[in-house]
Amino acid sequence: MTHQPSKDPLHGVTLEALLNTLVGKYGWAELAKRININCFKSDPSIKSSLKFLRRTPWARKEVEDLYIDTLHEQDDIIDEASAENPWANWQGKKPLE
Repeated sequence: MTHQPSKDPLHGVTLEALLNTLVGKYGWAELAKRININCFKSDPSIKSSLKFLRRTPWARKEVEDLYIDTLHEQDDIIDEASAENPWANWQGKKPLE
């Protein structure tokens, strides 16, 4: 019996990994502009942000939504590159496991 991969983009992604991805892409200042929460503005850290997000469902949802939007932006960039460069898909493929 084969197992279908999840269609949920958050499947298997921890809140910490998600937050690290967003901080790496945007930085704390840009993240605070995009999502207006104090833990991103005042002395931000992964630890304090995780604590806040784990007990604040609306804020966690906003962070998750931004993460999903970021994934879609990356997909769009890859699609554009593929149209311009026939080797783009080949270069970005991971080896089969």
